[in-house]
Amino acid sequence: MAAIKHFLQLKDLSRAELEYLLARSRMLKQRHRGGTLYQPLKGKTLGMIFEKSSTRTRVSFEAGMAQLGGAALFLTARDTQLGRGELVEDVAEVISRMVDAIMIRTFEHDIVERFAAHSRVPVINGLTDEYHPCQILADVFTFLEQRGPIRGKTVAWIGDSNNVCNTWLQAARIFDFTLRVCSPPGYELEPQRGEAHEGRLQLLSDPREAVRNADLVTTDVWTSMGFEEEADERRKQFAPYQVSQDTMKRARPDALFMHCLPAHRGEEVEAAVIDGPQSVVWEEAENRLHTQKALIEYLLLGKVES
Repeated sequence: MAAIKHFLQLKDLSRAELEYLLARSRMLKQRHRGGTLYQPLKGKTLGMIFEKSSTRTRVSFEAGMAQLGGAALFLTARDTQLGRGELVEDVAEVISRMVDAIMIRTFEHDIVERFAAHSRVPVINGLTDEYHPCQILADVFTFLEQRGPIRGKTVAWIGDSNNVCNTWLQAARIFDFTLRVCSPPGYELEPQRGEAHEGRLQLLSDPREAVRNADLVTTDVWTSMGFEEEADERRKQFAPYQVSQDTMKRARPDALFMHCLPAHRGEEVEAAVIDGPQSVVWEEAENRLHTQKALIEYLLLGKVES
């Protein structure tokens, strides 16, 4: 029996596997837009465990399974014994006997690691405090759609060195592009994360320098879930790091702007940028659907030629 593949970090799959997923995402998106019915997962069920809420994650996974012919079960912490203190390992043993794949959106990354270690089926990280691999898979696909391969390009991350930033760092190593990270003092990337990425990572303090001639400028909210008590202080510290029209003028003329959403116009990004011609945030959001379909198909069926 082949070993179960999980997707807990972007680096859990090889570059060849990820490139296959990108190509497969394009095909699945074309089929969907063309109205072609493709349902290879009839009779399959995805269990979705949400300890952190999300509009895009729920809709994209649930709609994706429906389009592939399968079904999805939505479970909050209140719907499982996780919320009542049952061991993660025990929940994994039980649920993985009843469904064909599991997506978890939670807090500590250790939870998905422990869950996967005791699961009989593939486990997908829908987001943890440390990583957000499904988002970056969609982001890389969006860049590929709009501008071609990301290899050799420059991506500027402006803002908090959070889970999305951490996953962009893995993407830079896998896909061989330069990542510039620009964060306020006290919110920088942890030194140990950057040590293995020499040559692909640049740490800067001036947003204007970080975006200079960049091919992609991306950011996230200043206050992620779990840090709400710091919101006022973060607004003060991050104010100079807003992605504005002036910021984008320093990037390449054809540079793209991305944001994983939800966005706070007037905080991390100027309305004229996110709603402007360089923004691809809506395509980026839609592409969560198609890349996740490709991911689930691959984890359950392996490479598909049709």
